Amino acid sequence: MQFEIFTASINTNELPAGINIYLQSLWYDAKDNWHKAHALVDSLNDNTACWVHAYLHRKEGDIGNADYWYRRAGKVRPTVSLQQEWETIVKALL
Repeated sequence: MQFEIFTASINTNELPAGINIYLQSLWYDAKDNWHKAHALVDSLNDNTACWVHAYLHRKEGDIGNADYWYRRAGKVRPTVSLQQEWETIVKALL
């Protein structure tokens, strides 16, 4: 799936078919449903889930918790905007 198609789907109420749980989480986040986005990755422990989880806690404003999840993901909290980070993660996962 192309990034433009994924982002266009945010303006609909239909989750794109066949996307993985990480992209589902980011889709719900973009739909302003942080709690649903968080619930999708909260119990997962792989590096990708940890990266998405870190981003979500950064967005929430819980920087200490975000930094914990960035470390678990093998990443460092970025200095870019939340929107830029969201795009970076989505593009990496597509």
